[in-house]
Amino acid sequence: MRTNIVIDDNLLEEAFSISHYRTKKKLIHEALKDFIRLRKQKDLTEIAGTINFYKGFDHKKLRRI
Repeated sequence: MRTNIVIDDNLLEEAFSISHYRTKKKLIHEALKDFIRLRKQKDLTEIAGTINFYKGFDHKKLRRI
């Protein structure tokens, strides 16, 4: 979809400085992908207190395996 938008020059400049992209199109596409991925991530605070461990569960023992 083609669209015209006004983008803050400072934001655009900073985004280019921390990425390896050299075109606005590639930079914006990647930014949108990152935005979507971050919004889809499960908020870990939503599952707080929902994990029940078994008595005698030894998490340190699992690290040795």
